[in-house]
Amino acid sequence: MILENTIAPNFELLNSKGEQISLSDFIGKPVVLYFYPKDNTPGCTTEACNFRDDYEEYQKQGIEIIGVSPDTEKSHNKFISKHLLPFVLLADKDHKVCEMYGVWGKKKMFGKE
Repeated sequence: MILENTIAPNFELLNSKGEQISLSDFIGKPVVLYFYPKDNTPGCTTEACNFRDDYEEYQKQGIEIIGVSPDTEKSHNKFISKHLLPFVLLADKDHKVCEMYGVWGKKKMFGKE
């Protein structure tokens, strides 16, 4: 887990266009880095659409939004097109970045994993 007021670990992942994006590409800019489990699921779609709906306000403040999930670049491209998302989504297919940030683990529901 990354602690508050610590430097975020750098990483490189592919975006929806297959381009290599590094967190260090955004040095000097405030970034909202959010992680989500799956494109086109109800909760993840709501979260992405909320960022989309408020995107102009983030841009006015110079804030970049970056979403990360284990989905493929192709899946992200469809998700972006379907919901008109104006920000970057990155494919963490092997969960390495999610694990580095402490956001990937077994799902527990009703006492079951």
